[in-house]
Amino acid sequence: MAGAKKYYAAAVLAVWLIIVTFFMILNRTLDLEVFFVLSLIGLLVVAVLIDGAFSRPRYMRYIGYLIVVEVAIFAYIVAEKILEIIAA
Repeated sequence: MAGAKKYYAAAVLAVWLIIVTFFMILNRTLDLEVFFVLSLIGLLVVAVLIDGAFSRPRYMRYIGYLIVVEVAIFAYIVAEKILEIIAA
């Protein structure tokens, strides 16, 4: 059952990204930054939900690395937006 959690998490994350993409296409605003931020939110929610209280499987360490990389990219996007506002 514990091994199935990561497959459920991957399926839920894939469904989340498909829904986000669908609504972005429906709204005719394909913005990579918005998609990235929404994918980060989805990944964080999934990571919190599958994290065990007493044991930490190996795949959680890899998800942690992925979260660190995505948060760094998110910080870059925020810094870029702040610089755009300051320059205007």
